[in-house]
Amino acid sequence: MTTTEAPRVDDLVDTARYPLTSPGSSGWSAAVARARQELADRGCCVLPGFLRSSLLDALRQECASVAPAAHYDVETVNVYNTTPDASLPQGHPVRTTMERGNAFVPRDALGPELVVSRLYTDPQVQAFVAACFDLPEVHELADPLAGLCLNVLTPGRAHPWHFDTNEFAVSLLTQAPEAGGRFEYCPDIRSARSECFADVAGVLAGERPDLVRWVEVLPGALQLFRGRYALHRVSAVEGSTARHSAIFAYSRRPGVIGSVERTRQLFGRVLPEHLAAEGRAVRGDALLD
Repeated sequence: MTTTEAPRVDDLVDTARYPLTSPGSSGWSAAVARARQELADRGCCVLPGFLRSSLLDALRQECASVAPAAHYDVETVNVYNTTPDASLPQGHPVRTTMERGNAFVPRDALGPELVVSRLYTDPQVQAFVAACFDLPEVHELADPLAGLCLNVLTPGRAHPWHFDTNEFAVSLLTQAPEAGGRFEYCPDIRSARSECFADVAGVLAGERPDLVRWVEVLPGALQLFRGRYALHRVSAVEGSTARHSAIFAYSRRPGVIGSVERTRQLFGRVLPEHLAAEGRAVRGDALLD
């Protein structure tokens, strides 16, 4: 989008398929019901063709133009993004490490005129997302870097197995790789009360393929996912084209800002807002991450 006039949501979203402008209508209710059922059954829901097909080229070009602003960092991590504990037995997931080499473009590098920015901040998109997750409302993160970001996976790189710190996640694929880059996940492999280390260790060792599912995601599809209790990854990107995915970070309550440590890991810097918010986070569970 290059015009200065803010587009309406029905200029962005295929509202014949997803009638965001008619909340409570039969079509809106049916779309919400389908999403809730998929989330309940599979822990993940893909809404194909959410973005109007006429905008797919603009979506790809806009995000590709800002991809060079991504912060690249290669780290050795475990699935919890915690310090590995050598006192634990071999094969324990806290001790099992992987290389993470993906990158993120922060929100302050994504102009408000971009398609992804318009979608993320649109009240009708937010109301629809909240309804799909069976929530009264969702809020944009107050985090000036992580509220909306672009995930960049260059050829040969993967996003290894991990858990999300947020209970739910929303993303929009903006550029697909030639091959690879598949989203794989293990729904409800842990709970708020138990880490279920044995099952997690089995997946990491390749011994529990029965717990792993995958979904196909195409550019313009909105993906809804319950990632707090689901181990998940994006497999290595193959070919010469990077995988780009916009991450729409919403929360149940307003004012959420990421931790200083996690922000520095993802973006290579922190802002005064992160320093001011440090220590005020409210945890909803006692899990490792």
